[in-house]
Amino acid sequence: MTITHFLISLVDDDESVRDSLPELLREMGFDVRAFSSAESFLRSDALHISKCLILDLAMPGMTGPELQQELKRRQIKTPIIFITANQDEAVRRKTVEQGAVECLLKPFTDTALHNALTIALGAE
Repeated sequence: MTITHFLISLVDDDESVRDSLPELLREMGFDVRAFSSAESFLRSDALHISKCLILDLAMPGMTGPELQQELKRRQIKTPIIFITANQDEAVRRKTVEQGAVECLLKPFTDTALHNALTIALGAE
């Protein structure tokens, strides 16, 4: 299975993450759109065409888990990979229990991200 040319949407309020992570994802062969907030993602056309979301756990306004719940409410089943600097294992475990593919602790390795994306896109 080739996983290239799928649209990955990144939602993170940290500008440095929005600058660096899309480059890595493009090197892996993905198309990427980056958003500074959950609200801006929800207003975009990427909402219905993204094959995977990479979401920061803690953001001002709507958090990553709140966006996850909003997508469920709208019956949008896009796979989610959370990324976080939060060291709390219980919080990370809860996101996976609620349906996320993975919750990666920043800084994560390229391999960990690639593995999570492979799992997320495995149903394609």
